Amino acid sequence: MSEEKNIIEKIIKPDTARGRVWQVFVLIIFLTIGGLLINGGNYYNKGTDWLSQKTNDVVQLPKIGEANFSLGLDLQGGTHLVYEADVSQVPAGKEDSAVEGVRDVIERRVNVFGVSEPEIRKVRTSEGGYRIVADLAGIKDVNKAIEMIGKTPLLEFKEEGEMRAELSSQEKEDLDKYNQEAEKTAEEVLGKVLSGGDFSVLEEEYDQKTDGGEEWIDDAMITDYLKNLEKGSVYGDLIKTNESYLIMKLLDKRTKINEFTNDPYEEVEASHLLICHNESEGCESDLSKEDARAKIQEIKNKATINNFDDLVREYSDEPGAGQTGGDLSWFSREDMVKPFSDTVFDNQEVGTISYIVETKFGYHLIYKKNEREIIEYKISDIVINKKLEADYVDPQMEWKNTELTGKYLESSQISWGRTGSAQVGLQFDNEGAGLFGEITERNIGKRVAIFLDGELVSAPTVNEKITGGQAVITGSFSIQEAKEMTERLNQGALPVPIKLVSQKTVGPSLGLSSVKSSLKAGIIGLILIVLFMIITYRYLGALAVISLSIYGVLVLAVFKILSITLTLAGLAGFILSIGMAVDANVLIFERLKEEIKKGKEMSSAINDSFKRAWPSIRDGNFSTLITCFILVEFTTTLIRGFAITLAIGILVSLFSAMVITRNLMLLFPKKWINKKIIGIK
Repeated sequence: MSEEKNIIEKIIKPDTARGRVWQVFVLIIFLTIGGLLINGGNYYNKGTDWLSQKTNDVVQLPKIGEANFSLGLDLQGGTHLVYEADVSQVPAGKEDSAVEGVRDVIERRVNVFGVSEPEIRKVRTSEGGYRIVADLAGIKDVNKAIEMIGKTPLLEFKEEGEMRAELSSQEKEDLDKYNQEAEKTAEEVLGKVLSGGDFSVLEEEYDQKTDGGEEWIDDAMITDYLKNLEKGSVYGDLIKTNESYLIMKLLDKRTKINEFTNDPYEEVEASHLLICHNESEGCESDLSKEDARAKIQEIKNKATINNFDDLVREYSDEPGAGQTGGDLSWFSREDMVKPFSDTVFDNQEVGTISYIVETKFGYHLIYKKNEREIIEYKISDIVINKKLEADYVDPQMEWKNTELTGKYLESSQISWGRTGSAQVGLQFDNEGAGLFGEITERNIGKRVAIFLDGELVSAPTVNEKITGGQAVITGSFSIQEAKEMTERLNQGALPVPIKLVSQKTVGPSLGLSSVKSSLKAGIIGLILIVLFMIITYRYLGALAVISLSIYGVLVLAVFKILSITLTLAGLAGFILSIGMAVDANVLIFERLKEEIKKGKEMSSAINDSFKRAWPSIRDGNFSTLITCFILVEFTTTLIRGFAITLAIGILVSLFSAMVITRNLMLLFPKKWINKKIIGIK
């Protein structure tokens, strides 16, 4: 019986092995076609359009997504910005660390608006000052980039100083008189506008704003006045803010679009019910996680849209839920933690109650009331400024600096006070948590002030030492104001102020010239490699050329899929990886010569040549990969790009040599591979 089994295995095994070779070959064909479509998607789509037109839309092939290679500053041009860091208020010896924190924050900010491989570096000036240099590739709207970096908030925590400044009675009288006159003037201007006066002429005569004219806004406080206005109309009442009186004219309105995804910005109106447990963040409940889950499941079973508000007021653990009914008003995707946002934006219809959602705060049920696209309004306004107490007294005079700044901020998010008011919650890193604990410990019974961009936003009294690194900014915030503050803080709070001192646009001409030279050299080198491989190894050399061609297609496809930014240094890494791919094929073919010299049958010689060549290929490539890892972790952006492209090229070259070349050789007619053909004498 065993003898028959051995005979059967000998008969079946060659066919099975041959079948696997063909399966791998089909996989290689699919990978190559996929790589070609990724690299040349725009040409494929043009071809489908041409075919559709020629056949009167009878033949319509599916289209694929188009993407361009991501190019660095040296290849596509961009913007070069230089900022000066003000370290005058930083304790001695801490300047270098503070400026490094600024560099990190700006890099996070730049990454938010999708700059290709930004290079942000710290520079020490000859006068002993500090500067941050930002090279931003492919920036189309330079002013937008400058604005986004400049708007990054400066977050500071301060203690009470020795002196407290207050307005004198005369100053208070002057303040009231000035503001009464300002309101009277604003009412008169509004009357002139409503009676047919030329808005632009009146704006030129009376407007006191300092930041220019027409602008697009989506601020909830202002847009509430505008949403029912016709284009070209003026709002009929005086708009009063803490700083000024406004007369506002609506010029236009449109759906707000995300400039990076081209999708409309969306908001959802919802309320939620929260059941927290003893593992939840910021929860004082004694419930275990399992008991909390069982409790919310019981509530879920009886919840309807009609009784949801009552259930929230009765059961929810959210502070202030008894008054607010868990109402979150309108919010965007970025305002909430990811599991919450994913549910309400992607997986829930309007007018429904969600499944049980788990976040770090506990378990939620969400009632989705409505959804909308954000509308932004183009306005022109006349601003009549009030006089403020800060015009008489610098609010920072009564406070002294501490070491705790936005450098130590890990994250921020909207939270809700016990009265249901919007707040901004802060979470510091470990070092920041330690500093915050020290500050609160030495200021028990005193106030600690929170300044944002030099403006006092909150000054709560400390009742006890606060550990855990959590703080809350309270104030008379609208939900929209709390959202904006949270977004700005999450985008990065600057440890020290910065000032733009230089800006210039970099053209891609130098990079393109270098690319042309590199391309010319690369083509000549590839032609020489092809000639060498074919002359030296004949048919096997031709197989190696085919394998290397597929390798090139796959590497470029990986660059596109992973959005790898190509710089001149990155291209150098790619070209170097081609040389290593050739080296792997040479090792394999030389091993094959040795195996054939030993008189082995061709299939066995091919298998053994790969086995014996593999240790040399592995060791050479893995040692280079280790070097790449070191360069990625410990060098600048430019060198990092070289290391990344080289590492990707090496990994794909291993696949090319050990899978593609091997597969082609196994499919190659063995009678074509003889001693004369591969150069054995």
